[in-house]
Amino acid sequence: MTLAFDDPAILLLLPLAALPLATPLFVPSALPSLSFLPRDPVSTGIDIGLRLAAALAILTLILGLAGLHRVALDVERIGRGAPLVLLLDRSSSMDDGFAGRPPDGDEETKSATARRLLIQLLARRPHDRVGIVAFSTAPMPVLPVTDQRAAVLAAIGAIDRPGLAYTDVGRGLVLAFSMVALDRPDGGPDPGHAVLLVSDGAAVIDRRVQEALRDAAVRTPLHLYWLFLRTKGSRGIFDEPQNPGEDTPQAMPERHLHRFLAGLGVSYRAFEATSAQAVEAAIGEIDSLESRPVRFWERIPRRDLAGAAYAGAAACVGLLMLAKLAERRPAGGRVAADGGGVIRHGKARAP
Repeated sequence: MTLAFDDPAILLLLPLAALPLATPLFVPSALPSLSFLPRDPVSTGIDIGLRLAAALAILTLILGLAGLHRVALDVERIGRGAPLVLLLDRSSSMDDGFAGRPPDGDEETKSATARRLLIQLLARRPHDRVGIVAFSTAPMPVLPVTDQRAAVLAAIGAIDRPGLAYTDVGRGLVLAFSMVALDRPDGGPDPGHAVLLVSDGAAVIDRRVQEALRDAAVRTPLHLYWLFLRTKGSRGIFDEPQNPGEDTPQAMPERHLHRFLAGLGVSYRAFEATSAQAVEAAIGEIDSLESRPVRFWERIPRRDLAGAAYAGAAACVGLLMLAKLAERRPAGGRVAADGGGVIRHGKARAP
């Protein structure tokens, strides 16, 4: 624990804490000497304790006035999870349900289902660092890879807003790969990033974009997942063409995107979901696959300790006040000696 002070000059007063150890705390006894009295360990202990309490009261009061605090710290922790980049489809088709029409009654849109289940996923993975990329007509960098969980949840919470027209998944993938490359440590071990593509469709990827993706895959190893939210009645990514003439990127873009991603040379796996339950099962499997030890830094904020110092000073002063209230003078007023040298209590009389 690293301690610091807001006004360290006040610490020059610390020698004052030694005063109670060198001077008496209470009214001196009227007796000329106590040397003939037997030693009393209890009284001696009380005297030492009260002196220490007075010294501690002065010490803690000075520490409080100096602004004692614990500085903010970055502490390295080890948890389980993975750095994750979410690549989210924001096209207008995500505003429909799995039936291919606007939801009715208790039905959810595909974007609302994705939002709800991704938030649940992150709730189970508190140590993940997450980045977010959205795409529709063009790719949109939403949030770089970060551990700021409030910002991540706010970004995911906005994915069910009305979408745009088209699905440019190719340039969205390029942006997600570049976000991973920027987050990799220079010269350090690869933390094993994962990119999760959530989309309900695909489009033809330009050849130049394909080359950019192949180049990025060589330079940026990662785990790539595609969660395909299949609309009822549409073709799936695993469907075979009914005749050779249909096996083209224009006729079956999802199938050809799947084949292209599988040939990139990165770790790749695709999931096809036709309901909210299937989406939940796929996300659960991805959760189990991307669970490994990760190092992360936890920010511990500054903690003000001046209040604790003042409380300690108040406790010590309270103890001294109780001791002062318990103090008693010798009975009969002042102390005098008779002609025989005997100490007597009472009023002195002239011989």
